[in-house]
Amino acid sequence: MSNIRILLVDDNQDFLDAAVDFLAIDPEIEIVGCAHSGRRALEQVNQLHPDIVLMDLAMPEMDGVEATRSIKALPHAPRVVILTLYDDSEYRALARNAHADGFVAKSEFGAQLLPLISTLCANGPDN
Repeated sequence: MSNIRILLVDDNQDFLDAAVDFLAIDPEIEIVGCAHSGRRALEQVNQLHPDIVLMDLAMPEMDGVEATRSIKALPHAPRVVILTLYDDSEYRALARNAHADGFVAKSEFGAQLLPLISTLCANGPDN
């Protein structure tokens, strides 16, 4: 099986560093890039062709909802999982409406992210 290619998108460098360290424990995961804004995420999706984008909601230039909506409108769009501090029904609804494939509160990152990635990859592409 080939590696799962992941693009991390968050404007907090400390979170990006921690996420890279955490995801490095899984030998099937390859971090192909990091972006600090939704606009940069769109550019990197087109350049790097990740399998999964892990997307923060609150960012400069373009927020995660708008970026997710734009990414999911692309042909052969990657899966997008929203990662956020804002774990409430309003933000979950925004993520669903933007066609995100998953939603993980940053407080549950360690417990929920790897199982979700595994499930998304087991289901195969939906495009």
